[in-house]
Amino acid sequence: MIAAFDQAGLKVLERGWLSSNNILFGSTDPAHETVLVDTGYWTHAEQTVALVRRLLGERPLQRIVNTHLHSDHCGGNRALQAAFGCRVDVPAGDADKVDRWDETALTYRETGQHCPRFERTGVIEAGSELPLGAWRWQVIASPGHDPTSMVLYQPELELLISADALWENGFGIVFPELEGRAGFADVRETLDRIATLKVRAVIPGHGPAFEDVGAALARAHRRLDAQIADPRRHARHAAKVMLKFHLMELQAQTRPALAQWLHANGLVVRAHRDHFAATPFDAWCDELIAELRLSGALHVRDGILENA
Repeated sequence: MIAAFDQAGLKVLERGWLSSNNILFGSTDPAHETVLVDTGYWTHAEQTVALVRRLLGERPLQRIVNTHLHSDHCGGNRALQAAFGCRVDVPAGDADKVDRWDETALTYRETGQHCPRFERTGVIEAGSELPLGAWRWQVIASPGHDPTSMVLYQPELELLISADALWENGFGIVFPELEGRAGFADVRETLDRIATLKVRAVIPGHGPAFEDVGAALARAHRRLDAQIADPRRHARHAAKVMLKFHLMELQAQTRPALAQWLHANGLVVRAHRDHFAATPFDAWCDELIAELRLSGALHVRDGILENA
């Protein structure tokens, strides 16, 4: 796998939560642009800039490509633009949202997450090709986790940059389902599309790169089937993921402050309304906190909820 990455002229910056992985095309050949695919969460932006600067040496970063615009994939855009003056390409379906900086349409307000405003200079479109290093990569639509998300595929090298459409053990939250729109069918279509590709290695949005694509697709299909059979399971899991993400960002928060954040999180509120309305909202949130505490994902100490 590493040899394949070397051949592709890329380095995988495997990041821990809260950030997505970053993929750096850092050729020393001036004929090839230096490009970073996805930039992580804003709280890690200073570290992202330092990593990119160290790996590129004397060359500046020339371009950012975002697979989609969730905050953990584009939160470093602004800092990298400030550091390098690089261009930024976003999925075409998100261009207007970025130009208007509509934080509701971009999901930042609804998820209670932050993304510093950045300027986009171009778009990527499904069906097109991107020059990344010495190779041309196919841009493939991958709706489901996010309606406008893209994956990048290099057929000669048989490499796939899958973002959150496919992980080694599943895929990202199906956000359209939390917003009251159909999303599970799109996830299945995306998984089926990936299954038609000849893939030797996958670089996911989170977690290590992996090679057994067939096994990963089988696990993803089992997860999807379970979520379709019980949408409440998906909604509850998604609410806990967003709560955990929030605590990972802040590390600690009082229960009243967390309650205020939960009431302002439109997706958590909707998940409760659509699936768990028989339980009062605050009591339901207490259940989520208890489950996270039981799993060891958080601690409660003197009325303070702490990330674990």
